[in-house]
Amino acid sequence: MLRHAAGMGLALSKQKSDDTRMSWPVSSTRIVRGHRVASGLNGDPRFPSGTIAMQREHFARLGLDLGDYYQGTLNLSIKPQRHRVIRPWRTFEHLKWHPTEPAETFSFFNARLQQGEQTYNALIYLPHPETKPKHFQAVGVLEVLAPWIEGLEYGLTVDLAIDPAQMILEA
Repeated sequence: MLRHAAGMGLALSKQKSDDTRMSWPVSSTRIVRGHRVASGLNGDPRFPSGTIAMQREHFARLGLDLGDYYQGTLNLSIKPQRHRVIRPWRTFEHLKWHPTEPAETFSFFNARLQQGEQTYNALIYLPHPETKPKHFQAVGVLEVLAPWIEGLEYGLTVDLAIDPAQMILEA
């Protein structure tokens, strides 16, 4: 069982669902093991509590509260599909969040996860590859920030709905 690959999140978890969100396309995804850097579970001394915990205060200062979400990411395989960015919900350019690592650009996209009968507001967390120094995600894997969800484990299938005005999945 995973220590939770799910990430922390934003004020979105406090918003009510509306009819627009209910019509977002849903894709079946599979939980896969990531680099475990976001959660700090990989033991890298540069990120002792994980990158999300270190970035959290910087995002909050810029108006993005990730306090309702787990401090790690849920890595979801969308294969054989790929994602295409339409218009991110939020983007933070050249954010200097670490004392020795270079600044990075991050985009966030509104999403929902469904596990069984439960639906959770979530965010797709996308560090821009052109500014990211290491730990690149494989094509066909999305990192998702979500509240803690009991019972998630590698290989489990979860449904992912993404705001189609922000990102789409395509073959």
